[in-house]
Amino acid sequence: MKYSSVRLFLLALVLIVSSVPAAARLVYILPIEQEIDASAWQHTSRACDEARELNADLFVVRLNTFGGALDEADRIRKAIIAMPMPTMAYVDHNAASAGAMIALACDSVFMAPGSSMGAVTVVGADGNPLPDKYQSYNRAILRATAELHGKNPDGSWRRDPDIAVRMVGPDSVVTFTADEAVAAGYAEGVEPSLNDAIDALGFKGAEIRTFAPTVTDSLIGFLSSAAVRAILVMLILGGIYMEMHTAGLGFAGAVSFVAAVLYFLPMLVLGTLPGWIVILFIAGVVLIALEIFVIPGFGVCGVSGIASIFIALCAALLDTDSIAGVTASHVLTSCMVVVAGLLMAIGLVWYLTSSHGPRWMRRSSELMKELKVSDGFIGVDMSLADLVGSMAVTATMMRPAGKIVVNGQIYDAVASCGYINEGESVKITRFQNAQLYVEPLEIRV
Repeated sequence: MKYSSVRLFLLALVLIVSSVPAAARLVYILPIEQEIDASAWQHTSRACDEARELNADLFVVRLNTFGGALDEADRIRKAIIAMPMPTMAYVDHNAASAGAMIALACDSVFMAPGSSMGAVTVVGADGNPLPDKYQSYNRAILRATAELHGKNPDGSWRRDPDIAVRMVGPDSVVTFTADEAVAAGYAEGVEPSLNDAIDALGFKGAEIRTFAPTVTDSLIGFLSSAAVRAILVMLILGGIYMEMHTAGLGFAGAVSFVAAVLYFLPMLVLGTLPGWIVILFIAGVVLIALEIFVIPGFGVCGVSGIASIFIALCAALLDTDSIAGVTASHVLTSCMVVVAGLLMAIGLVWYLTSSHGPRWMRRSSELMKELKVSDGFIGVDMSLADLVGSMAVTATMMRPAGKIVVNGQIYDAVASCGYINEGESVKITRFQNAQLYVEPLEIRV
């Protein structure tokens, strides 16, 4: 069979195109091998941005986590769902709790032999399950995520939403082994390595890029954690209080300023810090200063200043890029972090200004400072109270004020009633308002 030159050219073109190596395709891998926290969310956010910029053909999440914070897991889940390219999770070897939620958000799931996935019950800091109000909301999140994957041609769910709900509980909480996940339709296969899973998905020979966090990513993630932010709130509020009770601008003010910068730094670096939050925070500090140093009493300025600082600190914890999506749960969480910091600040101030605190701090605080006569401070001599009940002789005429002699010492005194002549014996009856009061030993008519 003979081919024309045109046909030969087309055949050669087809052969050339078909021989283009698969390396032209790009697979981007995000390892999550830690507790799901603010740092994990920071890494995920930047990895998603990089994968989009590189026009990756597949976004892979390699999971080996026992779970973590629900808020951060939900953010990661939504970020994965929003990715424009296919997504895959590789469970190596644990995807518990929040990890299972992230895996369920991916288009496909592969698991390593001996791995497990599930148990998405919401628990508190003590490890005990939270009330059903929280479990119900979590069940709705998982059901909605499972339904996003659609149905098979026969009309059955690709990821059965009822199974997703049972991962939360409360009864018979579902946790899959690798083979069980495949049988239930929650995993596409069991592969010994991530590269095998990528090959099984049809990306054999593709270029691999793996996310590598920078020092800035790790720092921002660290500063974004709830525990660290609560400590920063403690330093901010405690520093403001201590600075306003010490002379000049000193150590407490510097600590408060640095803590405030670190508190707002994550939003500043990510470019999500609205100007109104900073203005509101500064206005709150100014209002409190005016209330303490300028306006007598405690009124509108003080209350407004406290409210302004509280709102600014809480708002900085919210995802203001998508304020419409902020839920009551996000607001409650941010308020709890700030309140925890406030309580720690109260405890810190109490300790530093108490007898248990360091002497250098108590010496620098005006509230704790000893007011010495040698420094120009004049106080009331309370030792005169010890003379009550003593006998004395009037040194001058008491009209009714005058002078008395006690044990050879002259003191000012006041007659309790009437006048008393000079040289009469009297008795000191009381010490009141820094003044001695006397009465004659013999009442004259």
